[in-house]
Amino acid sequence: MSPLAFWLVAAGPLWAALAALLVPGRYRRAGLAFRSVPVPAGLWAAALGPLALAYVWWKRPPLEGPVHRLLPGLLLTLELFWLLRWLYPTNPLFTDAAYFLNQVQNGLVVGAVFGTMAVGLTLIYSVQGIISFAHGQLFMFGGVVAYLLLTRVWAVNGLVVIPVVGLLCLVLGLLLEWALLSPLHSETIERPAEYALLVTFGVGLFLQYGLVSLLGSPTGIRAPRFTDRPLWGLDSSILQAGFLRIRTDMLIAGLVGLLLFIALTWFLHRTWTGRSLQAVAQNRTAAILAGIDVRRAFNLAFGLGVMLAGMAGAALVAVMNFPVPEMATQAALRSYVIIVLGGLGSVPGAFLGGLFLGVAEALTVAGFPDPSRGATYQVAAGLAIFALVLLIRPRGFFGREV
Repeated sequence: MSPLAFWLVAAGPLWAALAALLVPGRYRRAGLAFRSVPVPAGLWAAALGPLALAYVWWKRPPLEGPVHRLLPGLLLTLELFWLLRWLYPTNPLFTDAAYFLNQVQNGLVVGAVFGTMAVGLTLIYSVQGIISFAHGQLFMFGGVVAYLLLTRVWAVNGLVVIPVVGLLCLVLGLLLEWALLSPLHSETIERPAEYALLVTFGVGLFLQYGLVSLLGSPTGIRAPRFTDRPLWGLDSSILQAGFLRIRTDMLIAGLVGLLLFIALTWFLHRTWTGRSLQAVAQNRTAAILAGIDVRRAFNLAFGLGVMLAGMAGAALVAVMNFPVPEMATQAALRSYVIIVLGGLGSVPGAFLGGLFLGVAEALTVAGFPDPSRGATYQVAAGLAIFALVLLIRPRGFFGREV
């Protein structure tokens, strides 16, 4: 990379700031629409430096449409990859294709689990119109219950425990919604949004500190791996196809997440109950006029959301170290980032957003020369992606115009 090219890339934020501040005034004085200009003009200037700034300054081209956000975003990603490769030429992420692909597949597997968790949160938001601030703790609850069952109660393969945890979490979710959230849908609550925030936040705190008390102290737990207790001949710890290698327990956890997403999609589109949930999500008044029991739909949606979070936690506790209570905060942050990436209210978008975030975090860790340093910035990478997506496509990948 030449010094000039490096300077253009490194100075991207400067050109972006200049474009966002100066270009809208040019459009306004020319009588053109200018309110949506700052973001695309800034992105083009960040990607192409003074060339883009000079072009939009003099020509004032129309900057509407997703192409003026997505294309410069792609260029910025390629430039960042180019810059990191120049700074760290010996990093295997940039020199070893097999290492790169292995990191991608690891990210897809973990992303499938977190995507399943986020699908549950999306379902709750779509049907009830609330964000559950206990979702991370419910994810952790599923992992802790699976750990306790496998280590203190039941010496079976972890796959057997996942549906058991799912059933327990479904019942828990139904009870929580009936006992604490049902007043939301009556005339007795003046500020339902604030009520939902406080109630779910309180439930999350209760679960978080209750689980810490149950375990004795904050600790890192890990259930037996799926291959430690063979089931259906799954006793090999590593699967290899050519130069691709993956841990069997990670692959199983990813497949569990994928199967749960497929099952939920089938349920929502192929059953009357699932279609009734979609009807309530799309138009609550029309659903009532069609004879759908909206209160029952609210209760079921919350129960299913909690079930998906708990089963995702039960799948992940057999794959990696599960710090309690820190995992609740990490899971909650990821779920909120994922549902915004995918688009609020989009079930497929939430799952795909989980895959995207999983790959991005895996490559962030692998891209650092010291993997331990990379791990400390893993969550920060997700938040940076979150901010960029809000700039490039504020309603997410699959969000609808409102």
